Amino acid sequence: MASDGSRRRLRKALRWLLTVAVVAVVGYFFAVTLARNWDDVASAELGFDWTWVLATLIFASAVLVTGLLWGRLLRRLDGSRITRTEAMAVQSLSWLLKYIPGQVGSVVNKVVWAGKRGLSRTVVVISFVYENVLLQLASIIPSVLILLLALGIELFGENPITLVLPLLALVPLGLVMWKPFFHRVVNVAARRALKSEVPEEYFLSTPQTLASLAEFLLPRLLNAVGFVILAATVTEVTPAEWLPFGAAYVLAGAIGILAFFVPSGLGVREAIIVLVLSQYTTTAQAIVIALLARLLSTLGDVVVALAYFALRRAIPKENRP
Repeated sequence: MASDGSRRRLRKALRWLLTVAVVAVVGYFFAVTLARNWDDVASAELGFDWTWVLATLIFASAVLVTGLLWGRLLRRLDGSRITRTEAMAVQSLSWLLKYIPGQVGSVVNKVVWAGKRGLSRTVVVISFVYENVLLQLASIIPSVLILLLALGIELFGENPITLVLPLLALVPLGLVMWKPFFHRVVNVAARRALKSEVPEEYFLSTPQTLASLAEFLLPRLLNAVGFVILAATVTEVTPAEWLPFGAAYVLAGAIGILAFFVPSGLGVREAIIVLVLSQYTTTAQAIVIALLARLLSTLGDVVVALAYFALRRAIPKENRP
């Protein structure tokens, strides 16, 4: 039989190989995405603007702020004692793992980290669901209201199916926010998979849910600000247009997640941005802004990766994600 030392070395080697494989896959998809976005923007023949650096940093900061809010959410659920540094590091790595198709890499990262940290994996999965639901609601509700006030029902005239989609999504998302419903749904899955029920205290009360929803508006606000800043380098954006421009970008991100099955040329997010911005500027400029936003948000992920490695060094080795 293999000795304990041999088994430890084998587990260490397997972890190292798995890490290399994940990094390689993420790196490949990131490189492909960056190259494609760079080519698209280069074809528009834009001159470099230092303001793009500011927009890129703002996009990256939205990820870190989301990490802080996720950490607060986790503490609300079961009083987990995790530091802000840990929360931002875990969130940053989960965000980077989005380049592996699907949300599997993101949630698995948090679940694996929870096991190392001695936290309830069930609570972490629940926090992951809450996080994504809160982000979607924080994206859809204010953005739709702003665009309806700015453009009226004509907003839905060009592409009603795509734009009605987030409104329909509010129903199931809202139900998840209702504690009795979400608790019942999770218990059905828990009884089948774990042969046990999940305690009711693992779910947010109504006041906690509303407080978390208000907090998750902040990263969406940061995304909107970054988008308005970059848009202003392509076309004139008056103060009266700041809210519609920012709302277009935030709503486009939400629809891009929800409408994963909708085929499109530029992509669902870019199509929504062009649809809204073409009400304020030329279609050609709207397309350039959409492509530039995609490039800078991708470069923002480089900043997130750098932040992750810096944050990780400040965390005790046994707790590192």
